[in-house]
Amino acid sequence: MEDFSSIQRRASRIKLLLMDCDGVLTEGQVWILENGDDQKTFNVRDGLGLALLHRAGLKSGVISGRTSSALDRRARDTKMEFVRQGSPDKLNAFEEVLALAGRKDTEVAYVGDDLVDIPLMKRVEFAVAVADAVPEAKSHAHYVTNARGGKGAIREVVEILLKAQGRWDDQLARYLK
Repeated sequence: MEDFSSIQRRASRIKLLLMDCDGVLTEGQVWILENGDDQKTFNVRDGLGLALLHRAGLKSGVISGRTSSALDRRARDTKMEFVRQGSPDKLNAFEEVLALAGRKDTEVAYVGDDLVDIPLMKRVEFAVAVADAVPEAKSHAHYVTNARGGKGAIREVVEILLKAQGRWDDQLARYLK
């Protein structure tokens, strides 16, 4: 993990926040229902964090190895612009998202928790691992969150990004009137 000033420098350049789903937006548990659908639990603080991120003009997305209708709905509800599911080759999906977003690696943050996330973490400007990520993912992170996956880790990352870019106070002001 890097020192605070290095993290701030990296966070100040980010225009696109990408993340894994299971273990990052959720605690990593998947409930398979009898009809074959799945059910997941998402954190409302992460949802507000994404709303703040979007209001500040940044974009977000998810790259997941699994396909999930629950993620589809959460992505729509939180207005994520880029959603790639069923992508075991996350690097290919990442390249597609970069092209669509018109962004470079140096403008992207990625939040992951497991081995499949490491290739993306090695590519981006600001690599983040959630607190309960596997040790190998943590070793490739510039920052490790205090919050666990599905327990506000994305909100924590959003606050770091917006504070580093001088946009946090503007977002906070709307709630302090």
